[in-house]
Amino acid sequence: MAPRKRRFGRIRKLPSGRYQVRYLGPDGLDHPAPSTFRSKAESERFLSIVEADIAQGRWIAPSAGRTTIGEWAELWFSAAESGWKPKTVHTYRSVLDRLIVPHLGRTQLSMLRPIAVSKWVGKLSQTLSASQTRQAYRLLAQVMASAVDNGMIPSTPCRGVRLPRIPEADPRILTVEDVGRLAANCELGDRVLVLLLAYGGLRIGEALPLRRRHIDTAEGRVVIADAVSELPGGPVIDTPKNHQRRELLVPAFVAQLVEEHLATLPDNPDTFAFPGRQKHTAHRQQSYHGFRRRFVQAIAAAGLDDVTPHDLRATHASWVADSHGVLVAARRLGHANASVTTRHYARAIDSRDAEVAAHLDNLGRARSGTHRARKSRKSED
Repeated sequence: MAPRKRRFGRIRKLPSGRYQVRYLGPDGLDHPAPSTFRSKAESERFLSIVEADIAQGRWIAPSAGRTTIGEWAELWFSAAESGWKPKTVHTYRSVLDRLIVPHLGRTQLSMLRPIAVSKWVGKLSQTLSASQTRQAYRLLAQVMASAVDNGMIPSTPCRGVRLPRIPEADPRILTVEDVGRLAANCELGDRVLVLLLAYGGLRIGEALPLRRRHIDTAEGRVVIADAVSELPGGPVIDTPKNHQRRELLVPAFVAQLVEEHLATLPDNPDTFAFPGRQKHTAHRQQSYHGFRRRFVQAIAAAGLDDVTPHDLRATHASWVADSHGVLVAARRLGHANASVTTRHYARAIDSRDAEVAAHLDNLGRARSGTHRARKSRKSED
């Protein structure tokens, strides 16, 4: 006679007539079921599910899910922040404190459902922009994914949620003549900065902290090794985006102008190429806000409008993609994936689009002429 299989867990009938279930978890602790059951059969089904979850490594300690989202978010943040850039730390801290914890912080991890996440997203979208709402959702998704990875909950509630769409605004692509007029309306330092953005594709945060040692005017070589972020506590210099140091060559006329500009500054490898304008700020890089004020004035003087410093980077991407392809443009911009260059920066040059249309028109006319000639010869036959 086969030995009787030992029952997993214990079932006890209460005086009320309902059934209570307890079982030994893989953590060595005795766990009660979260509720009582109407029948013994229901109790046994619950134990079978728990036993299968333990066998397949899906079991989550009931106490883990009772941790609140606010408590887990703090644990997650403190464990991960050492690997982030200062700007990321500031942004994530702000989003947690303003948009996530006040709304969802008291909810237990195990109790948050996709429908509640959808309602939260809908509420945020009533007062925030689409990009801010999506940013808050992405951060919550990271927090909940970490809870899954650490065995706190079996699955994330951040799924199947409809997010507000971000309207795609094309960057302003300038012509060579536009950039020339803009540069001509800038004083020497700002003119060099504008040309580095347009002919080098630098981010403004990469150009401002450039030092003498980063620029070889004889070779026309620029090394992008640092980036500055404007934070509430002041500017912070760190590595470039994605920690990606890169080198690029700029046109000879730009390198010559850079050399003229550097000749006006102290001859020290650590000297900032674009130092602060005030005596007490000359030892550090100039602020973005100061440059932006002068940039707006130069834009107006050049007869342009609605142009930002970042549009010069997009302009560079479009020029290079048009002449040498998207892959070359992506490398100069420091993108690991060329699709980012295409999606956010490079745009077709208007004159080239007209050239394509004219070329297709010629092809179509030639094809039609050949077709008519064949029909004519057939009719003569």
